[in-house]
Amino acid sequence: MELKDIVAVSEMPGLYKMVTPRNNGLVIEDFDTGKRKFAPMRKHSFTPMESVAIYTMTDTIEIGTVFKRMLEQMEDNPVISPKSSSAEIMEYFADIVPDYDEDKVFTNDVKKVIKWFNFLHQRNLLPSDSDGSDEEE
Repeated sequence: MELKDIVAVSEMPGLYKMVTPRNNGLVIEDFDTGKRKFAPMRKHSFTPMESVAIYTMTDTIEIGTVFKRMLEQMEDNPVISPKSSSAEIMEYFADIVPDYDEDKVFTNDVKKVIKWFNFLHQRNLLPSDSDGSDEEE
């Protein structure tokens, strides 16, 4: 699955598969149950995973690249719990993205990245290297 098909929905925990956009919201699907529902724009805001990026000292880094680094380092640098102390979370993240912008990236942002990574990893939804830039038709 590609990150462009995955969205975070405000006021709803977890991540969802975007099934189809509508002019007044999105039809989304729960990854665990497969149930679909309509999420109206009046009540929710939507964040496609492919649009998420982390500020660095020079530019930004895509969330997919961050997830890839987290996956590559899992053996030597296991993913930390999002309930760890702020100092531990930021120390872990500095190993993943050494040049992140400390003035723009906050602990809550990193906690969200860790939660999203865990959610996707547990469900085998992280894009693999072979999926990288290939598009399904």
